[in-house]
Amino acid sequence: MKSRVIKIVSSLAIGLGIAAAPASSYAATPKTMKVHYIDVGQGDSIYIKAPNGEDIVIDGGNKGKGNAVVSYLKKQKVDDIEVLISTHPDADHIGGLDEIINAFKVENVYAPKVSNNTQAYKDFLNAVKKKKLKVQTAQAGVKLSVKDVNAQIVGPTKTYANSDLNDWSAVVHMAYKKNTFLFTGDAETKAEADMIKAKKTLRADVLKVGHHGAKTSTSKNFLDVVKPKYAVISVGKNSYGHPTSQVVNLLKNSKASILRTDQSGTIIITGDGSSYSVKKSR
Repeated sequence: MKSRVIKIVSSLAIGLGIAAAPASSYAATPKTMKVHYIDVGQGDSIYIKAPNGEDIVIDGGNKGKGNAVVSYLKKQKVDDIEVLISTHPDADHIGGLDEIINAFKVENVYAPKVSNNTQAYKDFLNAVKKKKLKVQTAQAGVKLSVKDVNAQIVGPTKTYANSDLNDWSAVVHMAYKKNTFLFTGDAETKAEADMIKAKKTLRADVLKVGHHGAKTSTSKNFLDVVKPKYAVISVGKNSYGHPTSQVVNLLKNSKASILRTDQSGTIIITGDGSSYSVKKSR
Protein backbone atom coordinates (compact mmCIF):
# COMPACT_ATOMS: atom_id res chain seq x y z
CA MET A 1 0.00 0.00 0.00
CA LYS A 2 2.83 2.34 0.92
CA SER A 3 4.62 1.78 -2.40
CA ARG A 4 1.39 2.52 -4.31
CA VAL A 5 1.03 5.89 -2.55
CA ILE A 6 4.59 6.79 -3.46
CA LYS A 7 3.93 5.90 -7.11
CA ILE A 8 0.76 8.05 -7.20
CA VAL A 9 2.55 11.05 -5.64
CA SER A 10 5.45 10.63 -8.08
CA SER A 11 3.08 10.48 -11.04
CA LEU A 12 1.29 13.64 -9.88
CA ALA A 13 4.61 15.43 -9.46
CA ILE A 14 5.70 14.47 -12.97
CA GLY A 15 2.33 15.50 -14.37
CA LEU A 16 2.47 18.84 -12.61
CA GLY A 17 6.01 19.36 -13.83
CA ILE A 18 4.96 18.77 -17.41
CA ALA A 19 1.99 21.11 -17.02
CA ALA A 20 4.15 23.84 -15.49
CA ALA A 21 6.97 23.62 -18.01
CA PRO A 22 5.36 25.59 -20.84
CA ALA A 23 4.42 28.44 -18.48
CA SER A 24 7.97 28.73 -17.13
CA SER A 25 9.40 28.74 -20.64
CA TYR A 26 7.70 32.06 -21.41
CA ALA A 27 9.72 35.04 -20.17
CA ALA A 28 7.75 37.93 -18.73
CA THR A 29 7.23 40.73 -21.25
CA PRO A 30 9.92 43.33 -20.47
CA LYS A 31 8.64 46.73 -19.41
CA THR A 32 9.42 49.68 -21.65
CA MET A 33 8.86 53.41 -21.79
CA LYS A 34 7.48 54.35 -25.18
CA VAL A 35 7.47 57.98 -26.31
CA HIS A 36 5.47 58.97 -29.41
CA TYR A 37 6.38 62.31 -30.99
CA ILE A 38 3.18 62.65 -32.99
CA ASP A 39 3.39 64.34 -36.38
CA VAL A 40 0.97 67.27 -36.03
CA GLY A 41 2.69 69.52 -38.55
CA GLN A 42 3.96 72.81 -37.12
CA GLY A 43 3.22 72.13 -33.48
CA ASP A 44 3.82 69.72 -30.61
CA SER A 45 1.98 66.67 -29.32
CA ILE A 46 3.64 63.87 -27.39
CA TYR A 47 2.16 60.64 -26.05
CA ILE A 48 4.01 58.56 -23.48
CA LYS A 49 3.17 55.00 -22.47
CA ALA A 50 4.88 54.50 -19.12
CA PRO A 51 6.34 51.11 -18.08
CA ASN A 52 3.42 50.29 -15.79
CA GLY A 53 0.72 51.43 -18.18
CA GLU A 54 0.09 55.07 -17.31
CA ASP A 55 -0.82 57.25 -20.28
CA ILE A 56 0.71 60.73 -20.45
CA VAL A 57 0.00 63.44 -23.02
CA ILE A 58 2.08 66.58 -23.46
CA ASP A 59 0.40 69.18 -25.71
CA GLY A 60 -2.19 68.59 -28.42
CA GLY A 61 -0.98 70.33 -31.56
CA ASN A 62 -2.73 73.23 -33.28
CA LYS A 63 -6.45 73.93 -33.46
CA GLY A 64 -7.94 71.35 -35.78
CA LYS A 65 -5.31 68.71 -34.91
CA GLY A 66 -7.11 67.44 -31.80
CA ASN A 67 -9.22 64.87 -33.65
CA ALA A 68 -6.14 63.44 -35.35
CA VAL A 69 -4.40 63.11 -31.98
CA VAL A 70 -7.52 61.52 -30.44
CA SER A 71 -7.64 59.02 -33.31
CA TYR A 72 -3.94 58.23 -32.83
CA LEU A 73 -4.36 57.71 -29.09
CA LYS A 74 -7.31 55.37 -29.65
CA LYS A 75 -5.21 53.32 -32.06
CA GLN A 76 -2.70 52.97 -29.20
CA LYS A 77 -5.54 51.54 -27.03
CA VAL A 78 -5.61 54.57 -24.71
CA ASP A 79 -8.76 54.49 -22.58
CA ASP A 80 -7.88 57.14 -20.00
CA ILE A 81 -5.09 59.65 -19.47
CA GLU A 82 -3.38 59.78 -16.09
CA VAL A 83 -1.37 62.95 -16.78
CA LEU A 84 -2.10 65.68 -19.33
CA ILE A 85 0.29 68.62 -19.62
CA SER A 86 -0.20 71.87 -21.48
CA THR A 87 3.34 73.24 -21.73
CA HIS A 88 2.12 76.80 -22.46
CA PRO A 89 -0.89 78.51 -24.05
CA ASP A 90 0.40 78.97 -27.61
CA ALA A 91 -2.19 77.67 -30.10
CA ASP A 92 0.17 75.17 -31.77
CA HIS A 93 0.56 73.38 -28.42
CA ILE A 94 -2.76 73.90 -26.64
CA GLY A 95 -5.05 73.98 -29.70
CA GLY A 96 -6.07 70.32 -29.73
CA LEU A 97 -6.18 69.71 -25.98
CA ASP A 98 -9.88 70.51 -25.61
CA GLU A 99 -10.78 67.70 -28.02
CA ILE A 100 -8.47 65.30 -26.18
CA ILE A 101 -9.98 66.22 -22.79
CA ASN A 102 -13.50 65.80 -24.20
CA ALA A 103 -12.65 62.38 -25.68
CA PHE A 104 -11.00 60.70 -22.69
CA LYS A 105 -11.25 60.41 -18.95
CA VAL A 106 -8.39 62.60 -17.69
CA GLU A 107 -7.15 62.32 -14.11
CA ASN A 108 -4.60 65.15 -13.79
CA VAL A 109 -4.12 68.34 -15.79
CA TYR A 110 -1.03 70.54 -15.47
CA ALA A 111 -0.32 73.95 -17.01
CA PRO A 112 1.92 76.90 -16.12
CA LYS A 113 0.31 79.84 -14.33
CA VAL A 114 0.08 82.10 -17.37
CA SER A 115 -2.95 82.83 -19.55
CA ASN A 116 -3.72 83.87 -23.09
CA ASN A 117 -6.71 85.56 -24.68
CA THR A 118 -6.91 83.23 -27.68
CA GLN A 119 -9.90 81.04 -28.49
CA ALA A 120 -7.65 77.98 -28.24
CA TYR A 121 -6.83 78.81 -24.61
CA LYS A 122 -10.48 79.53 -23.78
CA ASP A 123 -11.55 76.21 -25.31
CA PHE A 124 -8.94 74.40 -23.19
CA LEU A 125 -10.25 76.01 -19.99
CA ASN A 126 -13.86 75.27 -20.95
CA ALA A 127 -13.06 71.60 -21.55
CA VAL A 128 -11.35 71.40 -18.16
CA LYS A 129 -14.35 73.06 -16.50
CA LYS A 130 -16.83 70.80 -18.31
CA LYS A 131 -15.04 67.70 -17.01
CA LYS A 132 -14.92 69.22 -13.49
CA LEU A 133 -11.13 69.06 -13.47
CA LYS A 134 -8.67 71.38 -11.75
CA VAL A 135 -5.59 72.76 -13.48
CA GLN A 136 -2.56 72.05 -11.31
CA THR A 137 0.34 74.49 -11.62
CA ALA A 138 3.20 73.26 -13.77
CA GLN A 139 6.38 74.68 -12.28
CA ALA A 140 9.84 73.52 -11.24
CA GLY A 141 9.76 71.13 -8.30
CA VAL A 142 6.46 69.43 -9.12
CA LYS A 143 6.72 65.63 -9.19
CA LEU A 144 4.42 63.57 -11.38
CA SER A 145 2.99 60.31 -10.10
CA VAL A 146 4.26 57.73 -12.59
CA LYS A 147 5.17 54.32 -11.18
CA ASP A 148 8.83 53.27 -11.62
CA VAL A 149 9.59 56.56 -13.42
CA ASN A 150 11.23 59.61 -11.87
CA ALA A 151 9.05 62.22 -13.56
CA GLN A 152 9.41 65.84 -12.57
CA ILE A 153 8.74 69.31 -13.89
CA VAL A 154 12.05 71.22 -14.00
CA GLY A 155 10.81 74.49 -15.51
CA PRO A 156 9.70 77.20 -15.37
CA THR A 157 11.92 78.03 -12.41
CA LYS A 158 10.56 81.58 -12.02
CA THR A 159 7.89 83.95 -13.27
CA TYR A 160 8.29 85.77 -16.57
CA ALA A 161 6.48 88.60 -18.30
CA ASN A 162 3.10 87.62 -19.78
CA SER A 163 4.56 88.49 -23.17
CA ASP A 164 7.22 85.77 -22.74
CA LEU A 165 4.84 82.82 -23.13
CA ASN A 166 7.58 80.52 -24.45
CA ASP A 167 9.72 80.92 -21.34
CA TRP A 168 6.73 79.88 -19.22
CA SER A 169 6.87 76.46 -20.89
CA ALA A 170 6.51 73.46 -18.60
CA VAL A 171 9.75 71.51 -19.05
CA VAL A 172 9.51 67.86 -18.02
CA HIS A 173 12.30 65.40 -17.23
CA MET A 174 11.61 61.67 -17.08
CA ALA A 175 13.96 58.86 -16.13
CA TYR A 176 13.15 55.16 -16.38
CA LYS A 177 16.17 53.25 -15.04
CA LYS A 178 18.95 54.43 -17.41
CA ASN A 179 16.56 55.92 -19.99
CA THR A 180 16.30 59.72 -19.79
CA PHE A 181 13.99 62.08 -21.68
CA LEU A 182 13.61 65.88 -21.62
CA PHE A 183 10.52 67.63 -23.00
CA THR A 184 11.04 71.38 -23.40
CA GLY A 185 7.90 72.86 -24.97
CA ASP A 186 8.98 76.20 -26.46
CA ALA A 187 11.35 77.19 -23.64
CA GLU A 188 13.84 79.77 -24.93
CA THR A 189 17.43 80.53 -23.97
CA LYS A 190 16.43 82.71 -20.99
CA ALA A 191 14.45 79.85 -19.44
CA GLU A 192 17.23 77.39 -20.34
CA ALA A 193 19.80 79.54 -18.51
CA ASP A 194 17.51 79.83 -15.49
CA MET A 195 17.10 76.04 -15.29
CA ILE A 196 20.86 75.58 -15.51
CA LYS A 197 21.41 78.20 -12.80
CA ALA A 198 18.82 76.50 -10.59
CA LYS A 199 20.72 73.22 -11.04
CA LYS A 200 17.69 71.34 -12.32
CA THR A 201 18.00 67.80 -13.66
CA LEU A 202 18.49 68.36 -17.39
CA ARG A 203 20.86 65.61 -18.55
CA ALA A 204 18.94 63.43 -20.99
CA ASP A 205 19.65 61.00 -23.80
CA VAL A 206 16.55 62.09 -25.71
CA LEU A 207 15.80 65.80 -26.11
CA LYS A 208 12.61 67.26 -27.55
CA VAL A 209 14.21 70.31 -29.15
CA GLY A 210 12.70 73.59 -27.94
CA HIS A 211 10.43 75.75 -30.11
CA HIS A 212 10.59 73.57 -33.24
CA GLY A 213 14.27 74.37 -33.77
CA ALA A 214 13.97 78.18 -33.56
CA LYS A 215 17.25 80.02 -33.02
CA THR A 216 15.83 81.53 -29.80
CA SER A 217 16.05 78.11 -28.11
CA THR A 218 18.63 75.32 -27.75
CA SER A 219 21.72 77.26 -26.77
CA LYS A 220 25.16 75.68 -26.81
CA ASN A 221 25.30 75.98 -23.01
CA PHE A 222 22.01 74.09 -22.75
CA LEU A 223 23.21 71.32 -25.07
CA ASP A 224 26.45 71.06 -23.11
CA VAL A 225 24.39 70.28 -20.00
CA VAL A 226 21.76 68.02 -21.60
CA LYS A 227 24.26 66.08 -23.78
CA PRO A 228 21.55 64.41 -25.92
CA LYS A 229 22.12 61.30 -28.00
CA TYR A 230 18.85 61.91 -29.87
CA ALA A 231 17.33 65.29 -30.71
CA VAL A 232 13.70 65.22 -31.86
CA ILE A 233 12.36 68.28 -33.70
CA SER A 234 8.57 68.50 -33.95
CA VAL A 235 8.04 70.70 -36.98
CA GLY A 236 5.95 71.10 -40.12
CA LYS A 237 5.74 73.38 -43.12
CA ASN A 238 6.23 76.92 -41.80
CA SER A 239 7.27 80.44 -42.73
CA TYR A 240 9.58 80.89 -39.72
CA GLY A 241 12.53 78.95 -41.09
CA HIS A 242 12.21 76.22 -38.43
CA PRO A 243 14.39 74.40 -37.78
CA THR A 244 17.09 77.02 -38.27
CA SER A 245 20.49 76.07 -39.65
CA GLN A 246 22.00 77.53 -36.46
CA VAL A 247 20.22 74.99 -34.24
CA VAL A 248 20.75 72.12 -36.66
CA ASN A 249 24.49 72.83 -36.71
CA LEU A 250 24.63 73.06 -32.91
CA LEU A 251 22.92 69.67 -32.68
CA LYS A 252 25.29 68.16 -35.23
CA ASN A 253 28.27 69.54 -33.32
CA SER A 254 26.90 67.97 -30.14
CA LYS A 255 26.90 64.59 -31.96
CA ALA A 256 23.16 64.15 -31.41
CA SER A 257 21.22 62.07 -33.90
CA ILE A 258 18.61 64.46 -35.36
CA LEU A 259 15.06 63.22 -35.94
CA ARG A 260 12.39 65.44 -37.54
CA THR A 261 8.66 64.85 -37.77
CA ASP A 262 8.45 66.76 -41.08
CA GLN A 263 10.84 64.21 -42.59
CA SER A 264 10.02 61.01 -40.68
CA GLY A 265 6.40 61.48 -39.63
CA THR A 266 5.52 60.27 -36.16
CA ILE A 267 8.64 59.14 -34.31
CA ILE A 268 8.48 56.51 -31.56
CA ILE A 269 11.44 56.07 -29.22
CA THR A 270 11.26 53.05 -26.95
CA GLY A 271 13.48 52.65 -23.90
CA ASP A 272 13.85 49.28 -22.17
CA GLY A 273 15.63 50.78 -19.18
CA SER A 274 19.10 50.65 -20.70
CA SER A 275 18.93 51.07 -24.48
CA TYR A 276 16.70 52.66 -27.11
CA SER A 277 15.02 51.76 -30.36
CA VAL A 278 13.66 54.25 -32.89
CA LYS A 279 10.69 53.75 -35.21
CA LYS A 280 9.57 56.22 -37.90
CA SER A 281 6.18 56.25 -39.61
CA ARG A 282 7.75 57.17 -42.93
